[in-house]
Amino acid sequence: MKTGLFTSESVTEGHPDKVCDTIADAILDASLRRDPHARVACEVLCKDQHVILAGEIGSHEGPLSEDELDRIVRECVRSIGYVDPAERFHADGLRIQNLLGAQSCQIARAVVEGNELGAGDQGLMFGYASTETAEAMPLPITLAHRLSRQLAQDRKTGRIPWARPDAKTQVTVAYENGEPKEVKAVVVSTQHALNTDQSTILNYVRAVLIPDCLLQWAHDDITLHVNPSGSFTIGGPEGDCGVTGRKIIVDSYGGFARHGGGAFSGKDGTKVDRSGAYFARHAAKQVVKEGLASRCEVQVAYAIGVARPVSISVDTQGTGDEALAARFLRGFDFRPEAILESLNLRQPIFGQTTNYGHFGKTGLPWEA
Repeated sequence: MKTGLFTSESVTEGHPDKVCDTIADAILDASLRRDPHARVACEVLCKDQHVILAGEIGSHEGPLSEDELDRIVRECVRSIGYVDPAERFHADGLRIQNLLGAQSCQIARAVVEGNELGAGDQGLMFGYASTETAEAMPLPITLAHRLSRQLAQDRKTGRIPWARPDAKTQVTVAYENGEPKEVKAVVVSTQHALNTDQSTILNYVRAVLIPDCLLQWAHDDITLHVNPSGSFTIGGPEGDCGVTGRKIIVDSYGGFARHGGGAFSGKDGTKVDRSGAYFARHAAKQVVKEGLASRCEVQVAYAIGVARPVSISVDTQGTGDEALAARFLRGFDFRPEAILESLNLRQPIFGQTTNYGHFGKTGLPWEA
């Protein structure tokens, strides 16, 4: 992005797709607590009062019991805030269908290359970093996440008692010569209680949410759209079907960098869709930290069952010495086993990643 406008969006954990991602990562973490070497590929679908679990789990400890899965699902939904029995989708009224099975023996064999762990699938992943923000992330997605996270926090603390769990935010930033200059537009669509006056929501967004989250980027001339469709009382999986892995741009860089197409949530670290993307972010961030470029995008690609990547490439987008950055990356071990060890991906840490982006947050190993 050199000169022009760029927009990114975020969603709260009450968005129907994020409800599914949250459940999937909770099942993954529960599996890893029992067996750090568990192989997990969990998919979730939510609609009205129905929650459908599907996918594959391979574990030396055997599958999670029906009671454990039931508890995990209901605790996730309850923690998000869907507890109103007057609504179709609420924690105590769920009908849970379990279609989880064992991992394919052919895939399980393919992942082991001799005595070495190979990639869990073929595919390509991207990692990105820049000096644009303190989080080494693009500004539009950083601000959109701040708005969504604060909106959810204010709902949970009771600061805005009219708010309900489902919400989306969107931020448009004007760039000049590759640098962010001004926030031009903000969109906030938030689910709310019946009989909530739209002016109440607008006043909160304008007077509280935007100043608290945009900080020095807040100004009076921002074009603001708050619940532009009007009333938004029916939300979450009652208003729209949710499915795992449909918010991959929200999860990564808000569209500012390229994306390989693979989703993250519900997958253990042998799935390079997740671990490869995390390590590519780590590598890109180190290139920027070392001062080799002010923007860096790293691509890595794998073949199923093969430990070493089929390719690693770096793009500094004209902001640094690409050949020097490429030489620097040769010191990084992109084999799946090495990534699992260096980023501690056999531990149940994935619930921390699910909402408000997998990158740019403190406390995650690939951000260290």
